Amino acid sequence: MQKIKVIGFDADDTLWINEPYYQDVEKLFCELLKNYLPEDEVSIELLKTEKQNIEIYGYGAKGFMLSMIETALRISNNEVDANIILQTISIGKYLLNKPIELLANVEQSLIALKKDYKIILATKGDLLDQERKLKKSGLLQHFNHVEIMSNKNEEDYQKLIKRLEIQPEEFLMIGNSVKSDILPVISIGSKAIHIPFSVTWKHEILEKKHNEDFKTISNLSEIISLLY
Repeated sequence: MQKIKVIGFDADDTLWINEPYYQDVEKLFCELLKNYLPEDEVSIELLKTEKQNIEIYGYGAKGFMLSMIETALRISNNEVDANIILQTISIGKYLLNKPIELLANVEQSLIALKKDYKIILATKGDLLDQERKLKKSGLLQHFNHVEIMSNKNEEDYQKLIKRLEIQPEEFLMIGNSVKSDILPVISIGSKAIHIPFSVTWKHEILEKKHNEDFKTISNLSEIISLLY
C-alpha cells in the first residue's frame, strides 16, 4: 500500500444505497405481471432480458425500465394491458427519483483520505443517472476526478490509469463488487479492497471460484487503519 497515490471508489452500494431500491422495484414489477407468470418466474425472465440488453443499454435505471417493459411484452405475448406498461414506467421513475442515502462513515473517510491521496469516483452506469446521484449525495466536492464508465473490466481500468497518468501499482480501488471492482483491478497489477454490501445484484455474482488474495473490510472507516 506504500506506493498508492490514487484511491478510486465505486459509488452504488459502496458509498450509497442502491441495489435494495432496484429489488423493491423488481418486486412491484413481478406483482404487476403475476397474472401471466408466477412472480419468481417473472424475476427470472427479467434477469434474462437485462443480461441481453446490457450491451445495448448499459447499466442503470433507464435500461432497467426498458428491460421491464420488454419482459412484460414477451411473457404476455404482446397482450399486456397498457395500464401495466404505464405502471412499469411509473415505478421506473420512482427508482430514478429515490433519495440518496449514504452508507456509514463515507464522508468522514473521504475527508480523511483526501489529505494524502488523490480521491476519485470510478463507477459504471448511465451518465445522467450517476451524475444526478453524485450531485444529490453531496460528495462531489471530495473527489479530484469523476469517471463514469460504461463497464469495469481490465481494459477499462487500464484506460483509467492511463488518463490518471499513474502506474498500476499506484492505484487502489475500493468497492462492493468482486466481479467489477476487485478482480479486474488486481489483474492489471493494482490494489483493491472489498467492502461487501448486504445484497448484490444477480448479474454481479460470480459463478466460478475466484482468487481471494485481497483485503475485505466491513466499514469504510477501516481503510484509515490499513493505509496509515
